Amino acid sequence: MPIIINLDVMLAKRKIRSKELSERIGITTSNLSILKSGKAKAIRFSTLEAICKALECQPKDILEYRDS
Repeated sequence: MPIIINLDVMLAKRKIRSKELSERIGITTSNLSILKSGKAKAIRFSTLEAICKALECQPKDILEYRDS
C-alpha cells in the first residue's frame, strides 16, 4: 500500500510510549498497534485528530503517500 504510517517515528520524537498514547486518546493498545503496523484499512478523522492533538503534530507527520 502506498500510504505509510509514521506513528512510530512521532512517538519516538515525542518520547511517548504506545500505551500512554492509547490512554490519552481513548483507544485500545491493540487498535493502536494495528494502526502503527500499517494493517489498518481506515482511520477515523476523530482518531487522527486525537493523535495529532496528543503528539502536537499534523496529519502529514503521521501519514505519508509514496508512489511506488
